[in-house]
Amino acid sequence: MQRVSTKQSDNVNIYLNEKPQLIGPETTAGEVRDLHKPDADLMICNGFPIPAEQLLQEGDRLVLIRRGEIPPDDELEALLTARHTPGVHAKVKQATIGIAGVGGLGSAVSIALARIGIGRLIIADFDVVEPSNLNRQQFFLDQIGLPKVAALRDNLQRINRAVQVEPINQRLTSENIPALFAEADILVECFDLPDQKAMLTESWRSHYPDRPLVAASGLAGYDSSNSITTRRAGMNFYLVGDLETDARPGRGLMAPRVGIAAHHQANAVMRLILGVDPAGE
Repeated sequence: MQRVSTKQSDNVNIYLNEKPQLIGPETTAGEVRDLHKPDADLMICNGFPIPAEQLLQEGDRLVLIRRGEIPPDDELEALLTARHTPGVHAKVKQATIGIAGVGGLGSAVSIALARIGIGRLIIADFDVVEPSNLNRQQFFLDQIGLPKVAALRDNLQRINRAVQVEPINQRLTSENIPALFAEADILVECFDLPDQKAMLTESWRSHYPDRPLVAASGLAGYDSSNSITTRRAGMNFYLVGDLETDARPGRGLMAPRVGIAAHHQANAVMRLILGVDPAGE
């Protein structure tokens, strides 16, 4: 039975599935489970699984999960982000991120950001899914022929329905980039060709010098994973890759290194949202 306090000052404020909850002193996680969700078989507190006998403290964030259960929409967000560090999700869900190009880099960056519960994604690309994309891009056989932004939107919604996804099926140019991404807090450059990368970088940085750009260069082939880094390339400008291994005959784009670079970019975005230098320790 849950302990009930007779003094208001003795009560403990916690968050239960991200909703404020008042409990008595020396209340265990198991007692809260038994009262609110007796069939839960996983208890996560402050991002880490805990035993039923653990006492809950002021400000703890407890999430109760029943394995195999598909939660209703009003609980999904709390359960999806249960393993986050406390305080992270409140900032992440307020962010709007632009993704320029949704191929190998952009599709993987988008999925990583959807999984951390980003608030809104503006995804832009003019291409369609074709068979050679499947060696590194986050699409499926039955999506061949679909516009990439439409296919990716559907995949993101299957992961996290709380994320707002704005697909733009359009070729990006120096003229339309500022307007299409006008509401983005951070822009992620995910093009293949050097001239496209340069065009986007110049357009974005000239119009929005105070907003971060996370770009990539040098991630082809199967060179060492450790050569891919995140570095500062200028004010509000971060560059992921080794800056050398570009795609060319004899050195193609493959899932492992593209995925490593994409997740460097996604982590850089997350660090920027949280006010941490992506190129720092």
